[in-house]
Amino acid sequence: MTPLLAVENISKSFGGLKAVSDVSLTVTPGEICSVIGPNGAGKTTLFNIISGVLRPTAGRIVFNGTDLAGVSPWRFAAIGIGRTFQNLALFKHGTVVENILTGRHTHLRSSVLDAIVFFGRTRIEEIEARRRVEEIIEFLEIEHIRDAIVGTLSYGQQKRVELARALACEPKLLLLDEMVSGMNQEETEDIARFVLDIRDELGITVVMIEHEMRIVMDISDSVHVLNFGRKIAEGTPDQVRHDPAVAEAYLGGHRTQKHADQKAVTDVSA
Repeated sequence: MTPLLAVENISKSFGGLKAVSDVSLTVTPGEICSVIGPNGAGKTTLFNIISGVLRPTAGRIVFNGTDLAGVSPWRFAAIGIGRTFQNLALFKHGTVVENILTGRHTHLRSSVLDAIVFFGRTRIEEIEARRRVEEIIEFLEIEHIRDAIVGTLSYGQQKRVELARALACEPKLLLLDEMVSGMNQEETEDIARFVLDIRDELGITVVMIEHEMRIVMDISDSVHVLNFGRKIAEGTPDQVRHDPAVAEAYLGGHRTQKHADQKAVTDVSA
């Protein structure tokens, strides 16, 4: 199957620091792909490159047949790349509906004059935008907070609003940067369910950075592992789970050996 996203030998340097080094990965349509690794592995830098926040030092990215090197950063959402952020980027003094509506800006074609008059195309676009926002609110089960001021909501609720805003731009590819960070178990399970529904019901391909390994192993089709800016492993969740290089990256050589020794003692005792 032709990849929806092809990251080809991407590198990114900040002065003398190489945050991402020669990373390649492909994501096929309808896939849930996870990018994992220890803190400082280069995951968010990679996401920032894919979403147009940063330009790569080397390599290229092809999305849906288009080389993103020729696409202005502000057009990434318009061509079908949506994302959430590790740190919330919401309008805290706005309502839930108002925040989600900002995600519809890529679908608005009215001129300033049309907006002033608020007639014809502008009115039709406004009605359609609000209809779509209500569908997303129902999909994510946040009807009870639709009119609430975002700054008064819990962290988990705000995370769901940010997800709703990303869906409002109707992306083909959705980038989720640590969606369940700081959430309790119930909220985490809800997000896992929504990610599956986003893929299965909305037909949106998902790439996520995640530290919660239960979600990664339960819902991912493929997993890519970064460490110190380099990709050290890739494969199915089961393949990655049993890769020695992944254990080394997360635990360190001494602790990995100690864990292996302890397991050997346990096995013998059993």
